[in-house]
This record gives sequence, structure tokens and C-alpha cells, in this order.
Amino acid sequence: MFDLRQSERAQDIVHAAMPPTPAYAWPLLSERLGATAIVKHENHTPTGAFKVRGGLVYVDRLKRERPGTAGLISATTGNHGQSIAYAARRYGVPVTIYVPHGNSVEKNRAMRAFGATLVEHGQDFQSAREEAGRRARLDGLEFVPSFHPDLVVGVATYALELLRKAPDLDVLYVPIGQGSGICGCILARDLLGLRTEIIGVQSTEAPSFALSFAAGTVVRTNSSNTRADGMATRVPDAEALAMIRKGASRIVQVTDDEIAAAIRAYWTDTHNLTEGAGAAPFAAAMQEKAKIRGKRVGLVLTGGNIDFDLFQKWLDGSENVTADTALV
Repeated sequence: MFDLRQSERAQDIVHAAMPPTPAYAWPLLSERLGATAIVKHENHTPTGAFKVRGGLVYVDRLKRERPGTAGLISATTGNHGQSIAYAARRYGVPVTIYVPHGNSVEKNRAMRAFGATLVEHGQDFQSAREEAGRRARLDGLEFVPSFHPDLVVGVATYALELLRKAPDLDVLYVPIGQGSGICGCILARDLLGLRTEIIGVQSTEAPSFALSFAAGTVVRTNSSNTRADGMATRVPDAEALAMIRKGASRIVQVTDDEIAAAIRAYWTDTHNLTEGAGAAPFAAAMQEKAKIRGKRVGLVLTGGNIDFDLFQKWLDGSENVTADTALV
């Protein structure tokens, strides 16, 4: 999809807008895992999530190659929309974002604050995406998909930062929503010639990529009811699936209760706020403690955009997981 020169050019674009995010080895998380846990803090970006990197690269190319574009339109449950809104404002491009009804109030406020026109439509991400595509055709706007080469090369910059700082990682756990993050990690690892094992993570309530990975073809699901909205995907992207099947060793499924436990662990052990998808890699690593004991383990904390009410419920252990058992 891209070479090292292109990835470093993308890194220049991203770093013109934001500094590299930190990667820390947290001793209390490591103690829980029985392994060295190195967290890549994508919750420290200007939008609180990794996707801003892809948005910056996508809109940079748009302004250079298609400066007459009337505007952008896309669909999201939050982080992708914030990414496009942030980048569009930086480059002076109008943007409309579709979200499903009942979407995170706080993420909606953030997208509006970055200058996006927000439209609520449908009951889930897939419905919002289909309507946004229809409006793009009617209104002559450029539809920004959730998976695109420019988005992948953009988000791959966090993997370049991490793997150049910690080239000796044995394994890297990455959550899967639309697939750009894990594909960026796979490509960055391969370009750097490293042997790090990459493992995808999905929710048991939204397992479309996990099912597709096992079947070898796209498998659609009828629902995506996980509270970790960053992984709430019903229809996998075929190109992303092909890259994941080629470059990832497996996909681990975690329950919402396991994710809740991981959110609390991050809060108590590192004082970092993480959304459901961002905590999922630690939940998966905890599930696989026996496999990774003594290894150097990378965990991508993809974002910290979580509604306060939901965060409070998970902190209180009111999601059917007690604090005593969840954090062992």
C-alpha cells in the first residue's frame, strides 16, 4: 500500500500538527500481565484518539490534488469523525458528519466544536454510513470512508513511532474497528523488517472481523451491541480483512465485562482515561497471560473518548464485574 519513504512523508504531515505520542512501560500493568507492558498513548492526540493522524494525511492530499472539492462528508461513532473534522478545519474544508441516533453526546459535542455539521441518522454506524454515502452523491461532496490508503498511511505513523522506539516488542495487541489501525501496524512492522507478532482484538458483541478472519471471507453480522463503540462494526472492509489475514497471527475476542475491567485497571494503575476500544488490547493480553508471560508486550491505547456516565459505571463495577475479580 505504501513504502517507507511515503510513510515518513506522512509522519512529517502528522508531526506538523502534533508531536509524537508517548510510549511508556507501566510497572503495575506489567505486574498484572506477568510481562513487560508498553502502552502507546494515542489518547494524547489533539482529538484524544489515533485516527486524527489519518485525517490529516487524507485532507492534505485532498487539498494538494483536488483543491476544488466542495466539501467532505463521512459517518462515524466518534473518533473518525473527530479526525476528519479536525483536519478539515486545519485545511479550511467544510465537513458534514453523520452519526447514529443515540451516539455519544460528548463525541458529538467534540465534532461540532471542531467545526463539523452533525447529522443524526439510523440506529447504528452502518445505517449512518449508507445515508452519508447517499448524501455525498446527491450534494456533490467527497465521501471519506473509514478505510482508505491515506488513512492507513496516516495512522501507521503511530506504529512507526512505537516500533522505532521499541523494536524488540514480542507482541502487539491492536483493537479492530474498521481496520485502519491494525493494517497500519502490520505495514509499519513489515517496512521496518521486524518480527513483532500482531494480534487483533474485537468485542464478542461485534465479532465481524473475527468471524471473517476465521472464514477467509467477509462475514456480516446483524448487530454490534458492544458498549465499546470504536469496535462496533457489522460489515468488514474486504481490503482491510485481506491485510489482516496476511499480517496478523490471530484475533482475540473480549467481552464488555473484560473491557470494563481493563478500563478500571488503566485508571488505577496509570491514571489514564481510556475508551472501550482503547482498553480492549489490555483485556486481550490479560486473557492470554499464559501465552505472553515474560515477553515484551505492546498495547495500543487507541483513544480516551468515553462518556463520563459510562466511565463512572465501569469504574464503580456496576457492569456485572466486581472490582475484586476484574483487576486480578
